[in-house]
Amino acid sequence: MGEAAVSIAVIGLGFMGRTHVGAYRAVTAGGVRGRLVAVADPALEPGSDRVPDSLADPATPGPALDLAGLATFDDARRMLDRARPALVSVCSPTDTHVEVAAAALEAGAHVLLEKPVALDADHIRPLAEAAARTGRLVIPAMCMRFWPGWDWLKARIGDGAHGRLLSLSLTRLGCEPTWSRAFYGNRRRSGGAIIDLHIHDADFVVHCLGMPQRVVTTGRPNHLTTVYRFGAERADLHVTATGAWLSTPGFPFRMRYVAEFERAVADFDLGRDPILLLTHAGVTEPVNLGDGSAYERQAAHAIRCVEAARAGRRLEAPTLEEAARVMRLLAAECESLERGEMVDTASV
Repeated sequence: MGEAAVSIAVIGLGFMGRTHVGAYRAVTAGGVRGRLVAVADPALEPGSDRVPDSLADPATPGPALDLAGLATFDDARRMLDRARPALVSVCSPTDTHVEVAAAALEAGAHVLLEKPVALDADHIRPLAEAAARTGRLVIPAMCMRFWPGWDWLKARIGDGAHGRLLSLSLTRLGCEPTWSRAFYGNRRRSGGAIIDLHIHDADFVVHCLGMPQRVVTTGRPNHLTTVYRFGAERADLHVTATGAWLSTPGFPFRMRYVAEFERAVADFDLGRDPILLLTHAGVTEPVNLGDGSAYERQAAHAIRCVEAARAGRRLEAPTLEEAARVMRLLAAECESLERGEMVDTASV
């Protein structure tokens, strides 16, 4: 008889917490061996499945929240002690991530931890030490690695199916968040767009191409463009990323990449159908991206990572070392933005 399904809890029910709840419910309904058992948020009434107005406001982005059948807590530590989940999604504010994730580890849980893990790479080290001591996983939630079309791009860069990558431009634009203003409006807590939003593209650059040697960042913390420079083996590779929280309300979110290979160009645009087009040999065709959202794929993979850990195996997943590395890259970008000049990433 096999082990029981992986029990799951979510801490923090803001935009991302609600997204994690929906993703877990979708994948477990589809056959992945997990079971969402509990949620915790300071706004909840313990033991009640009523959704507080502060979490149910239709003006707040994110999927509708359904608490039916879940144990509800207003305190994360109390939830960890009573529900004893095997896997915990930590979706609390960034400046609580390390403390909350460490508490989950000490309670015996594996952790899927929303990004950024911390605003300072050095603050990630104690969490890595706690994971090693407890023998539990901490998986940074770098969702772009699971995003349909972005995983395709990583594979094509790796297999060279269309030749060598010549250029890559990444664009991520959205309105300045109007929810959780006390958090997002405070750069010392959220990091602003250069950290909270742009981290997705910075991580993806490192994931696909390795750590850039130098960066040049222009603009301002909430609207920036970075040029990434690599070593001699990729001296002619042109890679840029633009990220912004725009000040005008109502602007629809935009996410795009254009990747130029030696024999093809891939064009991803989230606001278009089909989302991914590939032009090669004079023909432009859509690319089949398969089923499931990035968040569902990420949730399913986290559950499978826990199952593998139970069996003494380790599946490939984002690591805390990679999370620290991308924070060092972002620190170099912040320094370049402040100084107005190129910065060597090894110097920060």
